[in-house]
This record gives sequence, C-alpha cells and structure tokens, in this order.
Amino acid sequence: MAKDPRKQVTLNHIISQFPYDQDDSSYTQPGTETLATIYRLKKNIDHKSLNNDSHFFDSGNHGNGVNIPELGCIVKSTGSIKYALIMTARIAYCSDMDKSVLANNFEKRGWIQVNPDDEWNFYWAGAQTCRSLFSVDSGYRMNDNQMINHFPTHYELTRKDLMVKNVKRYRRELEREGSPLAARDATGRYIHLDFLPTTFMLPADYNLFVEEFRRNPNTTWILKPAGRSQGVGIFLVNKLAQIKKWSRDTKSSFNPALVKDTYVISRYIENPLLIGGKKFDLRIYILVTSYRPLKAYMYKLGFCRFCTVRYDTSGQELDNMFVHLTNVSIQKHGEEYNNVHGGKWPMRTLRLYLEGTRGKTSTDKLFTDITWLVVHSLRAVAPIMASDRHCFECYGYDIIIDDQLKPWMIEVNASPSMTSTTANDRILKYKLVDDLINIVLPPDGIPNVHWNKVPTPDKYGDFELLIDEELYQNSDHSSSHRGGRQSDRHSAPRWK
Repeated sequence: MAKDPRKQVTLNHIISQFPYDQDDSSYTQPGTETLATIYRLKKNIDHKSLNNDSHFFDSGNHGNGVNIPELGCIVKSTGSIKYALIMTARIAYCSDMDKSVLANNFEKRGWIQVNPDDEWNFYWAGAQTCRSLFSVDSGYRMNDNQMINHFPTHYELTRKDLMVKNVKRYRRELEREGSPLAARDATGRYIHLDFLPTTFMLPADYNLFVEEFRRNPNTTWILKPAGRSQGVGIFLVNKLAQIKKWSRDTKSSFNPALVKDTYVISRYIENPLLIGGKKFDLRIYILVTSYRPLKAYMYKLGFCRFCTVRYDTSGQELDNMFVHLTNVSIQKHGEEYNNVHGGKWPMRTLRLYLEGTRGKTSTDKLFTDITWLVVHSLRAVAPIMASDRHCFECYGYDIIIDDQLKPWMIEVNASPSMTSTTANDRILKYKLVDDLINIVLPPDGIPNVHWNKVPTPDKYGDFELLIDEELYQNSDHSSSHRGGRQSDRHSAPRWK
C-alpha cells in the first residue's frame, strides 16, 4: 500500500510557500480531519469571518492560491491577505540521543523524526553538535522556525574552570560597584555569595594552591578534569606530593603533554550532611530560555543521589569512590547498589526528612539559599553568554549540603542524563521533558524566534518561575524587593 504523502509533510515545506509571522492563530476549520494551524501574514484579519469561510481551502484547483500537492489542496489567496493552511503538516525533529523519554514526548505531539542534515524544527542535540553548528566554519544559519537545546557558549557555565572563573569575576565586579551583595565577613569570606568551595585551576594556579594548602595542611582536596563529566578522572588528595606533576617548579621542566586536561582542585566538603550514614548530593534541573533578559525556571521534582557505602571521615577511604562520589554512573557498579530505587530520593522526601529532623525554618532557609545560588550563578554568566533566540537549555545542577545545612554548588551539567535507571526515574524525566517543551514553545506549539518567551503559568507544569528580568524590569518601579534598587541590575530579582 502506498504511503499517504500528506503524512510526510513537514512544517518547513509549508513555510517555504509562505513567510512566517509572529502573530499566529489556530483554528478548527469545518470539514478538516485535524486541527488546522493558520499562519496569519501581512494584514490584520477578521477571525470570525475566517472561521465561517467554508471556501478557504478546496480539493480542486479553482480560485487563486498556491497548489501544494502533498496536502491535496489549494492554499488560497484572498485579496491582499494570504494564509497557509496546514492540515497534516508536522514539526520535524532530530536528536543525537536515542532515549525513550525524548522520543515518546516528540512522537506524542505528532512530530516526525528527520536526520540532522534534513530540514528540522526542533533539535535535541549533544553539546558538541551545538558547538559545531554555531561555529563560524560551519556556515549554518538557523531559520526563524528552528530551536535547539543548547546556547552556543553554554560552556561558560558548564565547564568547571570557566564556571569558577566567571563566578569570581562576578564577585569582583560587584565589589567594584560597592554592591552589598559582595560584602565579606571578618575572615574575608563572602557573606552572600559564598556558595563555591575554595577552588584553583591546575596547572595555572599551582603556586597559589600550594600557599593555600600550607595554610591548611590537614585539608582534603578533590581534583576534577575541567571538561569531563560522570565522575571520570576524579580523585581525592591530602598531600602535595600527589599532585606534583602539575608543579612548574619541579627539577625537571614542566611538560604540558603529561597533563592533557586542565583540572580544577577544590576544597573537599568533609562535613557533608549524611542520611543513614551515607553521603548524597542534589540533582536540580534548571531551564533557561533566555540570558538577556534572564529567564529561568526551576524544576520542583529534583532528587538526591546517594553513595552506596557509608561515609568515612578517617581519611583511609580516599580512593574508594563508592564512599565519595554520588554519580550514578559510578555507584551502579557497586555491590550495594539497589536497582529498584537506584539510590535516589525524591526532593520532596528530603524536604520532609529535614523538616522532621532540623525543623521547617531551617529547611526553608536551605531551599531559599539553593534558589539564591542558582540565580547568582546564572547572573554571573549572563553578560558573556551568547543568548541566541533559537536556544534554550536544561542544566543539571549538582549541589552538596553540609551538616550545617549550607548548600555548595559543585558543578553544572550541560547535558544531564536522560537515561532512566528506575521506573520512577523514567516517569520523572518523561515529565521533565514534557513540561520543558510546553514552556519553550509558543502557544501554538511551533518554534518561532519572534515569540517573547513568556508562557502562561498553566504551561509551567512542575517547573516554577525562578527569575524573569523582563517582567521584573517592567513591574511597578515603586515596589522594591529585598530592599534593592529597581535600577540596579544586581538587585535581587522577583523570583516568583
């Protein structure tokens, strides 16, 4: 049986016939099989008369219009007003990842999968693909009806060394401006922006690190490759001799070839909050739809990731990654790994536990502090981030809580795993992607760079608005928030 060619019509084919305009509407035309999406072009139209126009489309070739054989109809032109009627056209998507939580979300919307070399509207790409696509050498130019899931310079936040550098620069800028956000205590620590452990880059900051190490010789440090993820290449040290190969002052000359990656070395959080004697961290999903103005959302259904082996404070288990690293990619190989729950707790369970053991006031402050550090980490990179309107990004924030209920930002992942390790994991990530798509797409469900990226609250799902600088700037200037000046770009945002 021959395939119905109408089933293969993509949005790009229709747009090639008629220019795209930001003022679109959707109508159900009498006699059509599906929802007919109508692109309103150059002129204002009478919506009511349009709905009553039974001659808007025909199966035969009579009247003015453009013949689109794949649709089996004539797209008519009435006077100076032109419309394109899409009866069965679908959004074309492509993905670098073969994950069911992605494919199921795309297919339930009636989207069709195409190859990256074909014309596409929505691309769930890997970070490297995005860098290649936006590179000057690629020569690729995105159309108004295309959208991709990474910002071109996302690495300013997600590469560990650059993230640290940008947060430090942000603090210095606030200090130069005299902002109270950059206030320090008597020991020199930032009062409001102390959410990163003391961190240095190796080999560049080796001498600075040595000075710090000698001031605190009994401290444990954690080394991580700046550009890797999933716990690859991480190890703990408590002796200078363990990192001697990064020294530029050894007797033998420094050989960069021996150190393929830049590493970050951070003070290890030696007093993590433990539950059941085990270390854990938080995975929180943050969706950014724009950096200028900054628009971001926090997903309420994050989770905790637990180590499989009880935490050891004696220093005898520094090499045991099942004690120290919470990454599922590592813990799933442990003998104590549980395939049913995957070593994960829902965020709501953590909150209930803390309210029961530490009290509601302390728990509320912890989650407010987490919100605070996320907002300011985003503000730290917003001025230098390429805020392309074709882009959005869902980050995976990894946060550790110490035994004083202080949150520490450990790293930010550009491509948080969409692999489902448990049934609950699959449900959560499916819902995450579903809610995300509802936020990033305009009301008619079709990518459009001219849309203002302001979804209605009913589209949030389990996301909550974290910050929208545009809404904040347009609000009543007579109001204030946390006592900050409305004109100060560093004043606290209206988060919710």
